Amino acid sequence: MPISILRIAAAITLTFGLSITTTGHAAAQDEMEELPFPEGWEVRFDHDGANLDDLYLVAMPPGIHVTTGPATIAYHPDSTATGDFTIESETFLFDPQGRREAFGFFIGGSDLQGPDQRYTYFLLREGGEFLVKTRAGSEMSVVQDWTAHPAIVSFAARPEDTGTAKNVLGLQVSGDELRFSVNGEEVWSGPRDGLATEGVFGLRVNHGLNLHVTTIMAHPVSAGGSFIELDEIVVTSGSCISCPEAQGLWDRLRAFLGRLKMEREEQMATKPEKEGHPPHR
Repeated sequence: MPISILRIAAAITLTFGLSITTTGHAAAQDEMEELPFPEGWEVRFDHDGANLDDLYLVAMPPGIHVTTGPATIAYHPDSTATGDFTIESETFLFDPQGRREAFGFFIGGSDLQGPDQRYTYFLLREGGEFLVKTRAGSEMSVVQDWTAHPAIVSFAARPEDTGTAKNVLGLQVSGDELRFSVNGEEVWSGPRDGLATEGVFGLRVNHGLNLHVTTIMAHPVSAGGSFIELDEIVVTSGSCISCPEAQGLWDRLRAFLGRLKMEREEQMATKPEKEGHPPHR
């Protein structure tokens, strides 16, 4: 069966021999500003009148970096999942500065730029809680209200000497059952019936958050492996992803991304919030 792959046009060509350096704060900011909007991606804001000036969304290998602005969904229209499938998204949350805004992914997307948009979404928020919810047009329905689970890593409880809270959000759709997980632990399961599950999948990020998402991918449950292609980088689900060379690269890249994002985070923190935009749940 074919694997549904999220493809990101990379701004930087990466190899295992890459040496990453910076020449200071200004250089890091310049490099960030030059990164491209992910090729082929689309966004939709919750509020009318919002525009791309309110969103920072760039291809930043490995993955995508996003700083909101208003709450939004972001997706590539060719990224679809149907039948029995799994979704996985590795997300790094930067300092939410006391806000408990939510982030995660959605599935079953249809008419995403029209009046009858529909999708089901799975979100986390600071404090170690998750939510399952659906949207149909302007109406939203709670499937599972905010619930605490010890598997969720909060920024406040992140490991020492790390600048982000890492969480791997997952979903397995099999037959008539949905099973959502965080960091490999199931947090909720329930019936598929009545929920939007087949269609476009992508990211959902609420108001005023700073995230890096290294992966979001779907593949059939029966498939033997999966991969993401980031221009010239192919990461497989085989043994290489855990080899020392690969792990060392990821560590260096994440440290580099942290330095690059500091300036952007500071800018967003000092940007005045618009009136009429209460916290989103």
